[in-house]
Amino acid sequence: MEVNKYLEETEIINYSDKNIQELSNSIRSKSNNEIEYIKNCYEFVRDKISHSADILDSKKVTCTASEVLQYKEGTCFAKAHLLAALLRAKGILTGFIYQKIILDDKLKPYLVLHGLNSVYIRELNKWIKLDARGNKEGVNAQFSLDDEKLAFKIRKELGEELIEEKFSSPSNNVIYALKHNTTREELWVNLPGEV
Repeated sequence: MEVNKYLEETEIINYSDKNIQELSNSIRSKSNNEIEYIKNCYEFVRDKISHSADILDSKKVTCTASEVLQYKEGTCFAKAHLLAALLRAKGILTGFIYQKIILDDKLKPYLVLHGLNSVYIRELNKWIKLDARGNKEGVNAQFSLDDEKLAFKIRKELGEELIEEKFSSPSNNVIYALKHNTTREELWVNLPGEV
């Protein structure tokens, strides 16, 4: 594994952005160590950035980390981009993981991708999964170094799955969907089903 790929700055994970730098420095100044910094960044993105599906009047589809921070909203994918930027800004290896889940059992009973992060915990020499989707009724993702506490439980009997590969860059299909759909309604119809 080429670990440096999990630190790369890209057009999407644009952590040199002034606002991202300021936020990462602010969070770091309030964190006692690297693990606490990771937890604080995760909880900021989970709790302070709204998931587009949870905003009644959401009109913006964000993609780059800086857009997500600027507009304070994004899909699971976009929120994962911001979390990666905040962590990579401080030299923390961060990747992207995807689940295939059913969007809505009744209204949209088909598989789509759900995005989250994989983060390397240097002190423990292991990768953990963090899901910054944002909590609501029925969704309770938490920072955990041991047991995964993700937004959605995989229901294998319905064809849902966790794609085990840890990607250093966001899926091209995800980026295409975020860049080519201008409203949440459009995006919801065109969510990618494959990495």
